[in-house]
Amino acid sequence: MGTRLGHLTETLPKPMVLVEGRPFIEHEIELLRVSGVKDLVLCVGYLGEEMERHLGDGRRLGVRIAYSFDGPKLLGPAGALGHASRLLEESFFVTYGDVYLRADYGRIMQRLLNSEALGVMAVYRNYDRYGRSDLVVRDGYVVRYDKKRHARNMSWINYGVSALKKPVLRFIPRGLPRGEQEFYGELIRRRELLSFSVRKRFYEIGTPSALDEFSRFIRAGTEGG
Repeated sequence: MGTRLGHLTETLPKPMVLVEGRPFIEHEIELLRVSGVKDLVLCVGYLGEEMERHLGDGRRLGVRIAYSFDGPKLLGPAGALGHASRLLEESFFVTYGDVYLRADYGRIMQRLLNSEALGVMAVYRNYDRYGRSDLVVRDGYVVRYDKKRHARNMSWINYGVSALKKPVLRFIPRGLPRGEQEFYGELIRRRELLSFSVRKRFYEIGTPSALDEFSRFIRAGTEGG
């Protein structure tokens, strides 16, 4: 619900907060579009109707947008993904709506499709620089993901985008709140989650300082670079 942004999210969902005159979600959609991702499913909850009213079917931004609404009860990140299953193709990306991720989406998907694994998670060697590191990566696999208990050997962080094959959705109980850590934890337990290292840092808008940092990045004219 973006409560750390205070009054900015009282009447808007966090992805609609303005960054240099445009809602954040438009910056994100533009990045996805130039990366070759043009069919989008937005999983929306809090004030999601504001996003649908503004973005419509996406044609104005050069993409196609469908919407999956949580309903009266928020389902959590993985629960919302499971709820959107009928709108998803046999392989797809899943990402956050409040993070700007300059990744090579084509190579991430190719790594998935060239493997027998069910998922590929983009990872960033973080060393606690941009939030607390939460992953252990070994031999091309994510072997531990824990956002709450930090271990000494956790130098990587979940970058925020994964490529998945549709059978992973069977690990999500339909209609129940379910967090991403539980969901990815099941893939890790089955040794089904490959890693893909990304070198460019991510930007997010979860706090006023992070929002200001992303605004400076956009003002510098490096969007998409």
